[in-house]
Amino acid sequence: MEYIQIQGCEKPVSRLMKGTDYFYHDAYEKAAANMDAFLAIGGNSVDTAHIYCGGQSEEVIGRYMQERGNREQIVILTKGAHHDQNGPRVSEAAIRSDLTCSLERLKTDYIDMYGLHRDDEAVPAGEVIEILNEHIRSGTVRSIGVSNWTWQRIQAANEYAAAKGLVGFSFSSPNLSLAKANEPFWRGCVSADAETCRWHEEQQLPLLSWSSQARGFFTGRFSPENRENADLVRVFYSDDNWERLERAKRLAAEKNVSAIQIALAYVLNQPFPTCALIGAQTAEELHSCDAGSRIKLTREEMNWLDLTAQTV
Repeated sequence: MEYIQIQGCEKPVSRLMKGTDYFYHDAYEKAAANMDAFLAIGGNSVDTAHIYCGGQSEEVIGRYMQERGNREQIVILTKGAHHDQNGPRVSEAAIRSDLTCSLERLKTDYIDMYGLHRDDEAVPAGEVIEILNEHIRSGTVRSIGVSNWTWQRIQAANEYAAAKGLVGFSFSSPNLSLAKANEPFWRGCVSADAETCRWHEEQQLPLLSWSSQARGFFTGRFSPENRENADLVRVFYSDDNWERLERAKRLAAEKNVSAIQIALAYVLNQPFPTCALIGAQTAEELHSCDAGSRIKLTREEMNWLDLTAQTV
């Protein structure tokens, strides 16, 4: 397992991050076994959020860490300030409420990495930095970042932080995958385009990718004729993505791996620090991700996979 450093986070962060949006109380033993297996391969970073599973995801993780006594082995990324039926919730009151609730559910007194789940561009970026720095000063949050913010908003926030001597955002978590999204998954979601990736390369700001394997697009279960998964059709079905899949298959055959492992390697071989959020729920899926994370791709192979070059 490889690790990266996130500014403010004292622990190294495993480049595979365990997704937990299926952690429910009535499936606790499955979740605990998944966590045990993830730690056994060297993983230590866990992605959750205030809204996941109606709060059960954080509660299951809190119970797991308490029963295993392993809080200090685990890097927790949790997120708050997701919008609700009334609209955006990027405010001092909402952030404080969600963070306080997350701390209670997780049975901990600090969050390693705290992210804002959605943006509200009506709120000045500097105001958001001021709010989050209060929680850094209190010790409840070690590092701050965002999920589904544009690079322009992150840059504005970090320029404000630098000018004021405050802590800026040290990570961003949009979608990044070999398959490019035709449209957002949900309202307010952001997928990293070429411009975003160029900015991350210039800044060397860590990117933590959700749906890093394009929701199974590269598993081989889907084809242009198979339209049973409406969300996958809407987001990922395109001629360019089918060509990316074919190229992933060809490169996988050369390297004696699978296309979905190539897709994971694409995320982890970017020219800036990255982590991939994975939804592995079985030993087979976990070991596939572990092996995929070890694949090295050249810049030429990356460009060919992404259709910016015609030959390797």
